[in-house]
Amino acid sequence: MQLPFKFMKANAEISEKEKSNKPSSTDKVREHLANERTYLAWMRSGIALMGFGVLIVRLRILRPPLAPQAPGDGWKLGLAFSLVGLLTVMLSTQHYLVVRRDIEEDTYQPADRLVILSSLAVILLGIGVIYYVFSIPLESLNTVIVE
Repeated sequence: MQLPFKFMKANAEISEKEKSNKPSSTDKVREHLANERTYLAWMRSGIALMGFGVLIVRLRILRPPLAPQAPGDGWKLGLAFSLVGLLTVMLSTQHYLVVRRDIEEDTYQPADRLVILSSLAVILLGIGVIYYVFSIPLESLNTVIVE
């Protein structure tokens, strides 16, 4: 008994569709590598935030001659940067593991909350830096120290 050509063609199309719906192992590898690159970018950002926090504290302690003043509250801003950097490292590790699992289960959904949270944190830190930099009294900028 021979099957009609139309039936065989429909079966062939279904099997092709099923094959195209299944991601190949190459696609999975590509997705995992993209996830790792994203994770490493978040790690670099977290480390940079922590380093910037240390830099802010160190600049205030050094007291440049054009802006002589006590360290004041600069350590608070430096601490905030360091804590946000540390939080970024922790959240990026957790996000990497969740995305890794979701890629394997084919259930990945973009995390809008994490993007919004990190954007707000950087905006607040940026506002802190602007305030911190412009809180230097103008009269201290006009003084010249002659040795």
